[in-house]
Amino acid sequence: MGFSKLKIPKICEFCEKPFEAKTITTRFCSKACADKSGKRQKQLQKAAEQKQSILENSKNKIVEIQTRPYISITEATILFGISKDTLRRLIKNEIIPAHNFGQRLTRISKEHLEKMFTAVEIPKEKEAKPEKLNYTIEDCYTLSEVSDKFGANPSTVSSVIRKFSIPKKQVGNFVYVPKEQIDKIFAGK
Repeated sequence: MGFSKLKIPKICEFCEKPFEAKTITTRFCSKACADKSGKRQKQLQKAAEQKQSILENSKNKIVEIQTRPYISITEATILFGISKDTLRRLIKNEIIPAHNFGQRLTRISKEHLEKMFTAVEIPKEKEAKPEKLNYTIEDCYTLSEVSDKFGANPSTVSSVIRKFSIPKKQVGNFVYVPKEQIDKIFAGK
């Protein structure tokens, strides 16, 4: 098995400190950063699952709330995703009309909340059609040139080309790849 002498300057995805990677796929500067990143991902996933379960549990309540013209502050937080403090501040400043029918019986007009907090529609992005890149042979490296220039094993170069979907062009016995894209990848960008 070959040993790569690559030293690729990269930035750690967790602590954002610069380091020299020995492979193209290295993402973290140390095992500690990799472990911390994994823990953070698990926490985010757990939070998303909890949010989804709360949404599933309150689905029937949301349907019921949507049919009534006046709702409580708690129901407004569920329906519109606004904090209770924000709603109370808007009521106090008389921006939203509310009726107080006793202790913990404040009701807000759902119509006013809908006008104030309407959903903003984000325009859908048009799918970009991949452009076929036309590179001349002068703008390309051969695989052996890439291997020599960056001190990488030819199999490593081939796997990097496959991984990043770099277009290649075969002319005779030589395979050419664009200099611009190879330089970006091996420069750690």
